[in-house]
Amino acid sequence: VELVESGGGLVQAGDSLSLSCATSGFTFRQSALGWFRQAPGKEREFVSAISRLYGHTSYGDSVKGRFTISRDNAKNTVSLYMNNLKPEDTAVYFCAVKVNLYGTGMTVYTDSSWYDYWGQGTQVTVSS
Repeated sequence: VELVESGGGLVQAGDSLSLSCATSGFTFRQSALGWFRQAPGKEREFVSAISRLYGHTSYGDSVKGRFTISRDNAKNTVSLYMNNLKPEDTAVYFCAVKVNLYGTGMTVYTDSSWYDYWGQGTQVTVSS
């Protein structure tokens, strides 16, 4: 299983940025996915997650209304569109996958302990 994040960078407050996570090595349609972030000196934080089926989503309170998660089952990718970025959004962003799901198509996993595999992360820095 491999997850590779891309799209991070240095932006100014108020800018937008789109992250992408390319995946391989598992059956994408049988998976649920999530994005988490970790800032220096802080614990890993839930950002967003999407279910295996029907596009059910969940967002952390700090990003609700500004970030949008989506999945492309044809390309085996999950994306995170981040709008109106703030300096407090500065962190390393990780995508994660929970694999081999059957029947639990609408479940959204917000706790990092549920996930089986993680990417290496991509840095997002927002300057004020």
